[in-house]
Amino acid sequence: MWFGFSKNPVQTFLVAGLCLVMTACGSPGQRDLPTDKAPTTIVNPADGYMLEAGNMVRVTVFNQDNLSGDLTVDPSGNITLPLVGNIRASGVTANELGRRIQQALINNNLLQSPNVSVEVQTFRPFYVLGEVRQPGEFPYTIGMTVLSAIARAGGYDYRALENDVILVRSNKGKQEEFRADELTPILPGDIIRVRERRF
Repeated sequence: MWFGFSKNPVQTFLVAGLCLVMTACGSPGQRDLPTDKAPTTIVNPADGYMLEAGNMVRVTVFNQDNLSGDLTVDPSGNITLPLVGNIRASGVTANELGRRIQQALINNNLLQSPNVSVEVQTFRPFYVLGEVRQPGEFPYTIGMTVLSAIARAGGYDYRALENDVILVRSNKGKQEEFRADELTPILPGDIIRVRERRF
C-alpha cells in the first residue's frame, strides 16, 4: 500500500502510526519470541541436579535398613541421618551426597566400607505464566513436556497463542530464553510463558 507524502503533519503522524500497528499485527507473536529453539533432547533431570531445601532423597545404605530411608533437605540445607546426625546436602548432587554419607559413616565408626546410593525423589517446581487458566507453581515429575505442564495449569485460556511458547531456563545462574512447542521436554525450575494471541 502506498500512502505518499503529505504536507499535513497530523496526517503524516497518523500514517506513520498506522504503519507501526500493521507491522506489529502482521506477524502475530513474532516480535518478542526468542530465536533460539529449546533443547529437545530428553535427559535425566537428576543428572547434575543440585539439591536444595525441600527436596526429598532416598538414601540406601546396603544391608543397613536402619540407616536407609526417604529424607528431606531441611531449610538449613541438611539431611538428618539416623546415628550420624546432620549432613550438608544443599548445593551438591545426589552422587556427592552419597559420598558425604559414606565418609560420615566411616568417621563415626559405624561401618568400615559402606555402600551408599542416593536418588532424588522430588525436584524444584516449575512455573507456568501468562495465558493459562491457573498460572502458578507446580511440582515437577520426570518426563514432563510443555503440554503436560500447561495441562497442570488448567490448559490454555481463550487469549492464548497456542503451541508457541517461551521457555526460561536457568543455566549456571543465568536465565536463558528459548522458543518452545508443546512437545519440548522441560526440566525442574523451568518457567513456561504462554503469550497472548494478537488479533
